[in-house]
Amino acid sequence: MKNNGLLLVISGPAGAGKGSVASELIKDENIRLSISATTRAPRGKEENGREYYFYEREQFERMIEEGGFIEYAQYLENYYGTPKKPVDDWRKDGKDVILEIEVQGCEIVKKAVPDCVSIFIMPPSMEILEKRLRGRGTETEENVQRRMKRAGEELVLARNYDYVVVNDSLEDCVKNVKAIITAEKLRSERSGFEI
Repeated sequence: MKNNGLLLVISGPAGAGKGSVASELIKDENIRLSISATTRAPRGKEENGREYYFYEREQFERMIEEGGFIEYAQYLENYYGTPKKPVDDWRKDGKDVILEIEVQGCEIVKKAVPDCVSIFIMPPSMEILEKRLRGRGTETEENVQRRMKRAGEELVLARNYDYVVVNDSLEDCVKNVKAIITAEKLRSERSGFEI
């Protein structure tokens, strides 16, 4: 008997390391990373269809009207969203799917897909978070300050998640998220057995 794959929602402030955690998890052939769509411009060596689908604002808004997203949100000046079809197809095939999304998107996903598993990646401290943001070398001082302000707002919402995992060591953080995935797959309501 093949069960649907898990839908894993991973959020956290910019610089917390959620992208690094997701990159480690998808080394498992049973885990897929949903590629989000955005209206922001590509950064550095980002390519359309690899890190994000880069859409014009009009195209994104048309997909919203057509119900083509599991969730979408506006963050700072840009839209971000999760295209619905690939996620549904992977889950039906038994693959676990990671949505790496903003906190406001998580609330929407939890309503749309009640059996999703939400995980908040927490930085060890605000000081380390700021150091990580500056270490990227891609952020202006104004963006660092905006992201730090936004991080403070997002940390308050961590309590709405099923799990909170501190990313002090990437290896330990990934190990903890894998333990969550294993535990969720063993939940009695996911077994498919009538007892």
